[in-house]
Amino acid sequence: MIKTFRGLMAEDTQDTVVLHTNDGSTGYRIVKFQIMSNAPGTAEVEAVLKIYKVEQSSNTAQIDFSDNHLLAAAEHREFAASEDFSSPQVVIFDQEVFNQDIYVTYKSAAGSMAMNYYIELEQIKLDMGENTVATLKDIRNELRIPPG
Repeated sequence: MIKTFRGLMAEDTQDTVVLHTNDGSTGYRIVKFQIMSNAPGTAEVEAVLKIYKVEQSSNTAQIDFSDNHLLAAAEHREFAASEDFSSPQVVIFDQEVFNQDIYVTYKSAAGSMAMNYYIELEQIKLDMGENTVATLKDIRNELRIPPG
């Protein structure tokens, strides 16, 4: 089953996508992540939206694929004066399965236009072993214990 979430974010904000359950037996995997400015062609914007496994205490436009809390990242550049629109670049770590809330962040390197996001999650029934592994990973992430 596919679950969808969408939202409109102001620059330098964070949204929470509530997914946790009492027993943790439902897992999720990101299958689609799309972004779009809410007023194309009206202002310059260099937007970075990211999806994390844990709530972020600070927000930057830098993207670090070595961050094990990062689930997906998207960047979009739009320059109104030259009518130059780049297609958003999106990377999803689609093998990551999680069973807790996820967090969407938005930071702009230029401009402050609001940005839309759309997320599709594949819902997965977890057996007891998968549930335990996903829950332990989420606990490790909450405690910010490095893997290994």
